Amino acid sequence: MHAPRGHTGDRPHRPAPPQRLLLLDLDNTAVSREAAVARWTHDFALEHHLDTNAAVWLITTDNDGLTPRERFFTEARNHFSLTPTPEKLHRAYQDRYPRHMHCGTAVLDHLAKLRARGWTVGVVTNGLTRTQGAVLEHTGLTRYLDGWCISEAEGIRKPDPDLFARTATRCGRDISGGGWMIGDSIEADIGGAKRAGLHTIWIRRGRTWPQRLPPPDHTADDVTAALEHLAQAHTESGARPQ
Repeated sequence: MHAPRGHTGDRPHRPAPPQRLLLLDLDNTAVSREAAVARWTHDFALEHHLDTNAAVWLITTDNDGLTPRERFFTEARNHFSLTPTPEKLHRAYQDRYPRHMHCGTAVLDHLAKLRARGWTVGVVTNGLTRTQGAVLEHTGLTRYLDGWCISEAEGIRKPDPDLFARTATRCGRDISGGGWMIGDSIEADIGGAKRAGLHTIWIRRGRTWPQRLPPPDHTADDVTAALEHLAQAHTESGARPQ
């Protein structure tokens, strides 16, 4: 007796692999914000004739970029008794900080190879339009992307799943087909991407994933390792990385 057409017998049902859509976080994922801030704080201290401890205070107060820029520069002005207004300090930061951002050649090469294999690549980032837009241009990333979304311009922020969906659309894809997100933020990148229906790779940056939370699909030490994982594990047949 033959099984009805379309019946798979005892073979387990395997969900279709996600489409070849890759979304990337920007700061401390596609580019090293940590290194750029260290360079910027050095220049800032020299410009304002601050002592050698100033950089430590600035990096600590920056809090990995989580301190709102208005508050950061208000606190910096007060702490160091600076003459320029917080607004002027912020404008100078927006002009100079992107110049300290770099995207490694290995990262750009991996993105080019993925796109050559049929991947669609986009950046989804929180931040100010002027600053993040300048970073994308200065690092050369725009030449390797199909699209991007910056939270200020879109009026929503990660971890809102709508920002991931909007980025996919900007890249010419429908997020309902799935895909991958690489990022370093546990909540904004991994949590938000999961809620958007994406598979995830977490950039650990020396940290340990909290046991109370569902884990990402994969972890990597840096974005290069994450991109290598996708390139090696996602075969031409569309097999899903493990």
